[in-house]
Amino acid sequence: MPQTYKIGFLGAGKMANALAKGFIKGGLTSPNEVMASDPSKQARDQFQETVGAQTTELNQAVIDFARVLFLAVKPSQIPEVLEAERDRIKTDRLIISIAAGVPLAKLEGNLKLGARVIRVMPNTPALVEHSATAIALGKNATQEDGQTALDLFSSVGIAFEVKEALMDAVTGLSGSGPAYCYLMMEALSDGGVAAGLPREIATQLAAQTLLGSAKMVLETGNHPGHLKDMVTSPGGTTIDGVHQLEQGGFRATIMNAVRASANKSKQLGQG
Repeated sequence: MPQTYKIGFLGAGKMANALAKGFIKGGLTSPNEVMASDPSKQARDQFQETVGAQTTELNQAVIDFARVLFLAVKPSQIPEVLEAERDRIKTDRLIISIAAGVPLAKLEGNLKLGARVIRVMPNTPALVEHSATAIALGKNATQEDGQTALDLFSSVGIAFEVKEALMDAVTGLSGSGPAYCYLMMEALSDGGVAAGLPREIATQLAAQTLLGSAKMVLETGNHPGHLKDMVTSPGGTTIDGVHQLEQGGFRATIMNAVRASANKSKQLGQG
C-alpha cells in the first residue's frame, strides 16, 4: 500500500477539487485526511460535495491540520495569505504551490527560514486525471519531498521534476497548451462542418482524433514526425492537408504561442 498523506488546500477551487479527488482515487490519501479552506461558501460546498472532505473558512485550521499544504489561491493572493499565516506555518510542513508564475524565492521569502517549498505547474486536464505536471524543488526541499510531489501528481497524470529556470517554458507548453489544443479541436470541427458533417459528430471526431493521436505518441514512444509520416501516404489526401498547414505557418505559429506564453510567465514572475 502506498504511503498516505494528510493534505490541506488553501483555496477550494476547481484545481483543488481535481487534485484532491485524484489523490484519493490513487490511494494516497482519504477524504478524512483532506481539508480545504476558502472564503467562498459556494466553493466550500462544492469541494465538500465532490471530494467528501471537510472544509472551513479559516486558513489556520487547514494549516494546523495538514502535513502537506497546497497553496491553491490566485497568484496575486499569495503574498497576502503567506504574510498572514507566516508564523503558523511550521517548517515541518511540506508547502506545494500551484500558483502560476510565483517563483520559489518569493514563496520562501514570505515563509519562515527553512521552509520546505515545491513549486508546481499542473494543467487543467487534472480535472479528468490526465494532467501534465512539472515540479521544481525549493532550496530546503528534500529529495523525499520531491518524490512525495511526484507521487501525488502522478496520480492525476504524468509528472516530471525540472529546474525552476524551466518552469516558464513548462507554463508556455503544458500549462497553456490545453487552450491551443481546444482551438485546434474547434478548428477541426469547423472544417468537418464546412465539409458537410453535423456539428456534434464533427466535434466528437475531432476530440477522439486528438486523444488517439496523443495516446499513440505516449504508448508507442515514436517521434510525432514518424507517426505523421505513417499517415501521409504518397499522393494521398493527408499530404495535401499538411501542405496547407505548412503554407499557413501552422508549426511556427504553435511554437510562437508557446514562446509568447513562456515569456509572459517570466514577466509575471518578475513583477
